[in-house]
Amino acid sequence: MQGLPLASRMRPRTLDEYVGQRHVLGPGSALRQAILEGKLGSIVLWAPPGCGKTTLAWIIGHHAGAFVEVRSAVTTGVAEVRRIADAAQDRRRMQGQPTLLLLDEIHHFNKSQQDSLLGYLEDGTLMLVGATTENPFFALNPALLSRARVLPLKPLEREDVLGLVRLALEDRDRGLGGLGLQIDDDALDFLLTMANGDARLALNALEAASLLVSDEPGSVRLTLAQLEQVLQRQAVRYDRQGDYHYDTISAFIKSVRGSDSDAALHYLARMIQAGEDPRFIMRRLLVLASEDIGNAEPQGLVVAAAGLQAVSTLGMPESRITLAQVTTFLAEAPKSNRAYLAIEKALKDVEQRPLEPIPMHLRNAPTQGMEKLGHGKGYQYPHDFPGAYVKERYLPEAEFETPYYEPSDRGYELRIQERRKGR
Repeated sequence: MQGLPLASRMRPRTLDEYVGQRHVLGPGSALRQAILEGKLGSIVLWAPPGCGKTTLAWIIGHHAGAFVEVRSAVTTGVAEVRRIADAAQDRRRMQGQPTLLLLDEIHHFNKSQQDSLLGYLEDGTLMLVGATTENPFFALNPALLSRARVLPLKPLEREDVLGLVRLALEDRDRGLGGLGLQIDDDALDFLLTMANGDARLALNALEAASLLVSDEPGSVRLTLAQLEQVLQRQAVRYDRQGDYHYDTISAFIKSVRGSDSDAALHYLARMIQAGEDPRFIMRRLLVLASEDIGNAEPQGLVVAAAGLQAVSTLGMPESRITLAQVTTFLAEAPKSNRAYLAIEKALKDVEQRPLEPIPMHLRNAPTQGMEKLGHGKGYQYPHDFPGAYVKERYLPEAEFETPYYEPSDRGYELRIQERRKGR
């Protein structure tokens, strides 16, 4: 036991020792009762790192009286699943003991690998607990999801991690209690902040810091300097291909759309610290400049396009300044989605209505022969009229859901409205 990392030694052994997830495991909850009775069935635990997925899987297996097979989907194939299932069938026949397959990183299983589990889950050969940090509704097949319910877990609360840290400092059998360690208040606060709900990170950092203290007998203290040495900076939960990646960019764009510069800069900082490609961020801002700002501030598109060129040229870390400039400009700009709505209405008409011929006076007439056929005949050149405007029909002769473009009363679009009134 003592050769294991502190986070493994302090792993809760029963449901009563398990911390966090009160939203699903609180006293009297149906899920808690199902676990205690060993009747939970197969599940997929979806959660960030360090909030107890593996621990909960072992506890589920314990209450089910199951033999637990632990595998990683990264290194396990169909042949290995078949061997596990064969052993599980022998175990059930000879000993009457069920088998729980704890499959970590289950999102790495491809379709055929997922399909290899279906029959074994269906006939009860295996009980599955899949663990993943990725969105299982995107990563897993519907057939597998129909046999294994998805259980979302939340990052641990600060108080939950605090309780685990204190227990680790006090426990003489599994923790660091034999060392007589104490931790300064500012060091403890820093540790909890940097852990950010990740119990494994907190306990691993605590163990690493304990190795830095002196060997003097009696009580010794863990200091802020020691924790800062162990935890150089906060670990940002971010995976460029993962669910958190898309949640962060979604929150960023919605903050810009909502004209909240501070929130937008916060999510921008998260992405920068996590090493996100600045060109990816700028491309999303380029879309927003047309979709959510449009002609209310036409310079928004110009600024975003210039920003994309700038970050492609500069690279990091200088691009962080350009990203901040474009983000704040777009966040503070007047908002209009009328250009977006306009093209959606026009596309709907084109998709659902017959395409009538283009009016003759608007057709191209590059040759005399085409002129004789009436192409371009009767066209009124707007610049020949006052204000460079003449009332003319440009749409084909048909019924359309017009007007497509209806300027808002914000920013430059208000001027467009006023100019239209003067026609």
